[in-house]
Amino acid sequence: MTTALLVIDMQNGFVHPEGSIPLAGRGLPNMDKVIAANAEAISVARSRGVPVIYTRHCYRSDFLDMPALVSGPLPADPPPLVRGSWDADVVDELAPEPGDVIVDKNRFDAFLYTDLEVVLRAKGIENLVVTGVVTSVCVESTVRSGQQRDFTMFIASDATSAPAEQHQPALDAMAAIFGTVGRVVDMLDLAMSERPESKALLAG
Repeated sequence: MTTALLVIDMQNGFVHPEGSIPLAGRGLPNMDKVIAANAEAISVARSRGVPVIYTRHCYRSDFLDMPALVSGPLPADPPPLVRGSWDADVVDELAPEPGDVIVDKNRFDAFLYTDLEVVLRAKGIENLVVTGVVTSVCVESTVRSGQQRDFTMFIASDATSAPAEQHQPALDAMAAIFGTVGRVVDMLDLAMSERPESKALLAG
């Protein structure tokens, strides 16, 4: 199997109504639909033997690993995204199962300072179908980084979310150079296909 499903940061802190990261009070649009699309993708991936890899954006309890520049104040009570906390956990609807891989990260790019690339190389992964949040931040950062590491990237438009004014522009930017964008089940089908046209699409 050369394809994996990469589920980025679908954590309570970001997508649960009681999570700690309010995204300037706006929340993330269409989260019920996005969670449902992720659940469908995970189910399809498991049924086809496609590895499911989750990332969790989380920090030490003393926050020594937090970037020096963080946009906006963070809530103090409870502290956000602390490793091992409910806030940092994947939402119940998408809970990892035995055999899934979890990669904890403390930067937007899931490859930076983590063992994600080592895990992917060990599994022989060449194609990554990417879902999760936030489209314009951690998803896009990871897609760009993965493409630069010679992984073929497929981005799920229906299983990602960002503030409304950021979501589509981020998808457009990724589609221009860094990967193929479409509905998540279609992206799984395309990534798993051995047809030559699956890579020709990326060349435009």
